[in-house]
Amino acid sequence: MRGRTDRPQSFWYSIDVEDLIEADHPLRAIKRMVDEALKDMSRAFTAAYSSTGRPGVAPERLLKSLLLQSLYSIRSERELCRRLKTDLLFRWFLDMAPDEEVFVPTVFTHNRERLSEHGLTGRFFDGVVRQAIAAGLASDEHFTVDGSLIQSHASLKSLKRIAREDGDGSDDPTPPTGGGPGRKSRNESVDFRGERRTNATHRSSTDPEARLYRKGDTGAYLCHSMHALTENRHGLVLAVTLDEANGYAERASALGLVKQVRKRHDIEVGTLAADKGYDAEAFLSELRGLGVRPHVALRAEAESGEARAIVRRMSRHRPYALSQRKRKLVEELFAWLKTVSGLRRTRHVGRWKIKQQLEVAAAAFNLVRMVRLRAA
Repeated sequence: MRGRTDRPQSFWYSIDVEDLIEADHPLRAIKRMVDEALKDMSRAFTAAYSSTGRPGVAPERLLKSLLLQSLYSIRSERELCRRLKTDLLFRWFLDMAPDEEVFVPTVFTHNRERLSEHGLTGRFFDGVVRQAIAAGLASDEHFTVDGSLIQSHASLKSLKRIAREDGDGSDDPTPPTGGGPGRKSRNESVDFRGERRTNATHRSSTDPEARLYRKGDTGAYLCHSMHALTENRHGLVLAVTLDEANGYAERASALGLVKQVRKRHDIEVGTLAADKGYDAEAFLSELRGLGVRPHVALRAEAESGEARAIVRRMSRHRPYALSQRKRKLVEELFAWLKTVSGLRRTRHVGRWKIKQQLEVAAAAFNLVRMVRLRAA
């Protein structure tokens, strides 16, 4: 018998949102871990906010909102607030009542500096990492380090010639055109043909911290570089950082990540796997000085040295082969960050803002993987 669609007779209902969420929904397990991490940050939240004045949006709610944005590939804070008005699942995750008014998108803009000043996104990421370590899901000896590029929000058209000290050269040889007489085009045409653009001569007017970088046979783009240290058991990320895309930041960031894991989580890195981009005598010597056995892929044409000779002898043994096989897990992290969390091309301008996005996205990656590991 054909069913009928009748208009509801009542506009008032009594429902329990908790009953609407499936018992095995992945967000239930994620919410439990997130609430535990945020509970440990209570003193940090108190120090970040004044004890007087008008109450603002709770920092726990802000961080959970940013986490939802990474988990569900929401393109902007404005779109996130729009989803909160109609999505009961999101409201349940943020502990919002169904009839509670949703905050405006500018709340994120006003609080972003506070989050950075007190390192709240980094503390939240470290709290998730500590849960993974306490649950025995992370290795305490074997690790991998790698880096990848984040394309800048700025366009190549924003590149302007750097003014010299004598004041000459501040303008591009070919000015933008378009828009008609007396009008400025919204998307002006710029002719760079025949002009050599380098980081020494040009800088983006939109994102001055971005640098031109070319990887492989592709063209050069304005980029930032992200770096991650993952453990080799399940591929969980234990430390992340953001740096300039200059071709040399990988090795310096790797040393910083090793020290960061030792300081924040009291973990002594035993072996560190990496690709051929980390094959440098000075870097290998510094790793050995930190007590780390470098399982780095070696280049045939690289310079010889004592540290490289030691790594070459390591490559004949089984642990080195295992590290080289396990280091591919870090590529899953970068793929997830770029496709799901929107870090292929950042939506923010300013390296400190992009770092916040990276830390929240890395925490989201760990939470998703931890849910699957605990279920297994």
